[in-house]
Amino acid sequence: MLLPRKVKYRKQQRGSMKGVATRVNTINFGKFGLKALASSWITSRQIEAARRAMTHFTKREGKIWIRIFPHQAVTATPNETRMGGGKGAVSHYVATVKPGTILFEMDGVSEATAKEAMRLAGHKLPIKTRFMVKGK
Repeated sequence: MLLPRKVKYRKQQRGSMKGVATRVNTINFGKFGLKALASSWITSRQIEAARRAMTHFTKREGKIWIRIFPHQAVTATPNETRMGGGKGAVSHYVATVKPGTILFEMDGVSEATAKEAMRLAGHKLPIKTRFMVKGK
């Protein structure tokens, strides 16, 4: 699973997911990409599940790039805890995704193989996605 290597100040605020992606919104490394159509938090477990689905379908052919990283720490207090007592401990890490973000890229396989692999990966994610081809 992906998580930050060093975290000095772990307990972050939630932030906002307004607007569309301005950063990771073009296919730069591969020929095919998986684009987010909605905004959401994507956990490191979901990223790993999508990566494994793609790798398994392509039988480790080609190359896969993960374009998102879970930097955002999410905290949680234990169940049946009374009010007060401060902010909870870090539970897991998430990547904040906005519409238009390229989540994964792939190269070295045919378009049909890449499309099916990305479709399987999209089912592991909590948002709607679209298959993209570079230059189209």
